[in-house]
Amino acid sequence: MKKIHDLKIGPFFFNAVSCGDKKAEFRENDRDFMCGDFLRLREWDGEYTGSELMVVITHILPIEKLIPGAGSWAMLSIERIDSVPADQALKSAAGGEL
Repeated sequence: MKKIHDLKIGPFFFNAVSCGDKKAEFRENDRDFMCGDFLRLREWDGEYTGSELMVVITHILPIEKLIPGAGSWAMLSIERIDSVPADQALKSAAGGEL
């Protein structure tokens, strides 16, 4: 079953994802991220700004495979989802109910 992960993201990085320049997130894989999971990226500037984006994980590269001893860090390839398709995608992932 697909999950929705709420994550904080700084304004510089939030803006880069928002405009489509940033297509990956480097994160510790402490949440058992899976391809197809959703990330709700909530802009954080010492507190939540109220801005958020929804993205889907399209690929996961475990950094341990490149750098032995790197621990559980992973590069998550992401694709932004527009608000209307996001609602449909989330509803579908939740088995038809939100």
